[in-house]
Amino acid sequence: MVAFGKKLRESQIPEWREHYINYKLMKKKVNRYTQQIEIGTQNDYYVLRDFSRLLDIQIEKIVLFLLEQQGLLAMRLSSLGEEQDALSQQLTETKVVELQEQYRAAGQDLLRLLAFVEINAIGLRKILKKFDKRFGYKFTDYYVKTRANHPHSQLKQVFKQVGIVAVAGAIFRNLAELEDHKGNYISMYDQLDLSYQDPVIDSIKAALNRLSNSTNFLQFLGKHAMLLEDGLSDPAENYVDQRYHFMSLLLNLVNTFLYMVNTYIIVPTADNYTISLGAAATVCGIVIGAMPVAQVFSSVYFSSWSNRSYMQPLVFSSIILVLGNTLYALAYDLKSITILLIGRLFCGLGSARAVNRRYITDCVPLKLRMKASAGFVSASALGMACGPALACIFRRNFKISSITFNEDTLPGWAMALAWLIFLVWLCICFKEPLSFMPSEANRGKTAILILENGCTQPLLLNKDAKQECADQECDDDDDNDGHSKKNRKPVNSIISAYKLLTPSVKVQLFVYFMLKYAMEIVLAESSIITGYYFVWSTTNVAVFLACLGLTVLPVNIIVGSYLSNLFEERQLLLASEIMVCIGIILSFHTLIPYSVPQYVCSALITFLSAEILEGVNLSLLSRVMSSRLSRGTFNGGLLSTEAGTIARVIADGTITLSGYLGESKLLNITLLPSLFICVYAIIATCFTYNSLY
Repeated sequence: MVAFGKKLRESQIPEWREHYINYKLMKKKVNRYTQQIEIGTQNDYYVLRDFSRLLDIQIEKIVLFLLEQQGLLAMRLSSLGEEQDALSQQLTETKVVELQEQYRAAGQDLLRLLAFVEINAIGLRKILKKFDKRFGYKFTDYYVKTRANHPHSQLKQVFKQVGIVAVAGAIFRNLAELEDHKGNYISMYDQLDLSYQDPVIDSIKAALNRLSNSTNFLQFLGKHAMLLEDGLSDPAENYVDQRYHFMSLLLNLVNTFLYMVNTYIIVPTADNYTISLGAAATVCGIVIGAMPVAQVFSSVYFSSWSNRSYMQPLVFSSIILVLGNTLYALAYDLKSITILLIGRLFCGLGSARAVNRRYITDCVPLKLRMKASAGFVSASALGMACGPALACIFRRNFKISSITFNEDTLPGWAMALAWLIFLVWLCICFKEPLSFMPSEANRGKTAILILENGCTQPLLLNKDAKQECADQECDDDDDNDGHSKKNRKPVNSIISAYKLLTPSVKVQLFVYFMLKYAMEIVLAESSIITGYYFVWSTTNVAVFLACLGLTVLPVNIIVGSYLSNLFEERQLLLASEIMVCIGIILSFHTLIPYSVPQYVCSALITFLSAEILEGVNLSLLSRVMSSRLSRGTFNGGLLSTEAGTIARVIADGTITLSGYLGESKLLNITLLPSLFICVYAIIATCFTYNSLY
């Protein structure tokens, strides 16, 4: 296979060669950066800035030449138009043919210019892809997002061919008028399709279509530089379309919602439940924390299981959750705190959030993935709000046979019933994706070839797919050292995943740990703190927690549609961390009496700031994390989930241990670690600030 650099040189127009993107120079730069980073003479921040400056110079050179050629063509067409207008009353057949030939000649020059833009657009795409694969972070997202929407963007000239389309339109219109000069004065703008056919027109249209295909990925990335994969058209995406099943996606979102309800439905009543079983109120920290303890382990085996099936882990999860909630409810009549904890551990072992995330990433088409991801966030937020709210309606006390139903046990029975109904729905309506079906079932549907590099392709490709696959092969040939193929392999162990964590990634994972720790302290000890200082009832606590949960979506909408357009994400990150720190400081009980306004305002500041911080943190994490961590069992989503889950476990353990010193000291003792962790996260962020882009 001929390398892309050689193909590029062979395709260039000789007299324009100095104006093309210097692919050879850029490739040498990438190799030099690799060597410099390996020996430690340069850092990622320098590489990012230097390569960005080099790309800016190359694109500026292309754009200035493109504008110059467009100007020459425009002047030429303007002269032809003036000549045509002057002879409009006395056009002879000979003159018409002569003008048509001149317009066709201009069309041929436009085709050369289109070829120039297309080759440079493909070269730019190759360079960006090569840089991403070589260094393991999404430079393309950063570069396109910062350049595409800038007021003085030159990159727009490469993928928004407004000037070229205007020149093409002038040629089309004049050729059509000359062909129809004998009295038909209907403009081409009044017709849906241009009736006049000409080989030059057809060639220009085909070239414009090819150019659009070559630059569509830039337009997509300019709008959606985030966790999702880029919008390059490839055969694998058609395969994903075949795997998509709406009802299966809906079931995954319902699973997410129910699990979040299951997590927070016991928070308002957990302290009363532990007291009724003869334990201290602060033991509720262990009860609440038992679920995330088990989730630390369940996330790993569910992530691994989802490599082979989606339905099986979801069915297993539902059965375990039915059993766990039943044990939680029966603990009251059995008078056993052990059964209570085992029930919560089983609930944690049924956490299938890793499967839910994986299903959206792998089985939802790109055009719907944004909505599905938003649905996942919305389902989680709604579950967080509904859990405490549902606790309000369970203020009943009755018995059926020897089984007690009251505000402590009804959450368990209600969730067991909900999971049982979900299990039946799942077994009836869930459709296993195509790749997990037995081979006999697949026969006659789609022949799929799984290549060694992880690319899934239909055996029969259309013309565009073949071109994309050829581009991929060219990329592989350019990486003669095999480094690119190695970078695409998913990691298969936690040790390998840890080795890929750069200082920036480690700091962002620690920030995620910090925000989850702070949120868990606010939520898990709310019933104890409000009961001790303000004598709040279970209903009051439930309403307060539900209101906190309902703030998730509005805050994320404000950040996503407004604040992210005004500030850089790293600025929002640091500001949110500082606000979390302020909220924690305001929560301390000092010399003055502790009041409801102080508690509510400080909790609201801490919780809202942590919500903003979570969205910004995960967005930045997706950019600085290695692309090898986007697939496989030990993926980036699993690492962030584990960081957050461990934070919740430690926070719940802190509440329980602090309870031995008395409820009067619980608030300040649990806030001290939060403050220390938050300050440390702010300092770490400041040290890595320049590497966040």
